[in-house]
Amino acid sequence: MITMEDIVREGHPALRKVTEEVALPASDEDKATLEEMLKYLKNSQDEQVCERYGLRPGVGLAAPQINVNKRMMAVHFYDLNDKLFSYGLFNPRIASHSVERTYLSTGEGCLSVDREVPGYVPRYRRITIKGTDLEGNEVKLRLKDFAAIVFQHEIDHLNGIMFYDHIDDDNPFKEPDGAIAVDR
Repeated sequence: MITMEDIVREGHPALRKVTEEVALPASDEDKATLEEMLKYLKNSQDEQVCERYGLRPGVGLAAPQINVNKRMMAVHFYDLNDKLFSYGLFNPRIASHSVERTYLSTGEGCLSVDREVPGYVPRYRRITIKGTDLEGNEVKLRLKDFAAIVFQHEIDHLNGIMFYDHIDDDNPFKEPDGAIAVDR
């Protein structure tokens, strides 16, 4: 079971590496790792499990955050319309995106960052993701608003990018031009 002790923190070199593609079909070891990542997210959203194991709640986890240099990510959350997004993906990528931007009105957080980082993180409002799921199926997802933000945050991890790299240093709360705020 993945716990907070397994999650590397800000400053760890794994968080700044561009990860390697996963050879498909995925090995049993890679599948087991991705299943554990997804299980962490589900556990982290259960108050009793969270308290018992000292977990921080999360909606997404990328392999570099557990010091695995592979293009794997897991998400588990409900969007604002109560639609469940629960995926473990190998080699996810953004196939297309909108010109229109969005950002979380409360800012973003990260399981690998133990501090509050104030500011708006500009993201694409709509994206299409392609990847391979745990069963080996090719997946194509059209996402918008909160779901698009979560997936972009995790894909950034696969490219060695932290969410706060997108925040304007001079004016952290500068609203991105023409962007629509999303509440969580």
